[in-house]
Amino acid sequence: MADIRRTVSSGSPLEPRIGFSRAVRVGRHVAVAGTAPIGDDGSTVGPGDVYAQTVRCLDIAQRALEEAGASLGHTVRTRIMLTDVTRWEEAARAHGERFAGIRPAATFVEVSRFIDPAWLVEVEVDAVLDED
Repeated sequence: MADIRRTVSSGSPLEPRIGFSRAVRVGRHVAVAGTAPIGDDGSTVGPGDVYAQTVRCLDIAQRALEEAGASLGHTVRTRIMLTDVTRWEEAARAHGERFAGIRPAATFVEVSRFIDPAWLVEVEVDAVLDED
């Protein structure tokens, strides 16, 4: 039987415009797209605050995982992209609060900027569900 592809939306107006989903699940695998610190009202959460922005990104990613039938506990890889990698410890604090007991493979990298210059961080998450 072929794996069914399931998409999850966060409601971001960028999803249909760009042509992407917040998360995609195929079989046991879930990939959460680069998640920016966007509030429910469309504004940037925590301007200037890497920690607050990372928390918001992880909140959105966690919700997407859950909508796809996964949890943070299924996470096998995270990617933290920062516009200033010297501030990695602020993002790492938020990451550690969620993942200290899970310890996925994690990468922290610097990027030149994001779509919105107020975004200081984006997060990607990959998860693999347990076998049935």
